[in-house]
Amino acid sequence: MTLKSSLADHARPAPEKPLHHAGVDRAAIGRLVREFYARLRKNERLGPIFAREIPGDWEPHLEKMTDFWCSVILKTGDYHGRPVPAHLKLGDVTEADFDIWLAMFSQTAAELFGPEIAAVFVDRAERIATSLKLAMFFRLGDRA
Repeated sequence: MTLKSSLADHARPAPEKPLHHAGVDRAAIGRLVREFYARLRKNERLGPIFAREIPGDWEPHLEKMTDFWCSVILKTGDYHGRPVPAHLKLGDVTEADFDIWLAMFSQTAAELFGPEIAAVFVDRAERIATSLKLAMFFRLGDRA
């Protein structure tokens, strides 16, 4: 093993493994998605943003988000969207909005799953939020 390949192996995080747990399947993830978005739609800050972007029937979006979370948690490969471009077009979203999103998501996961399972959902949600924030708000050359 060369020093270069050794460094590359350590720099790359290990791939996430699918979560195998009797209480976590597409139906359970669908409940999480639906409960979370029901709460989000009532939120005074995030609700109007989502209402503007998803007028009318929410079911296609809820199914897409169920596919997304099944891909994230169960590694099903069901999701084929592009979340970064979808979020880049949201000009009025702020970094602080992600804190609201994460708090609501974390609370919903904690209410629907035990602590260990909820922690997996929250960990992955935090990684997703970080990735989206970097894509939306960080530009090379931006320095204070």
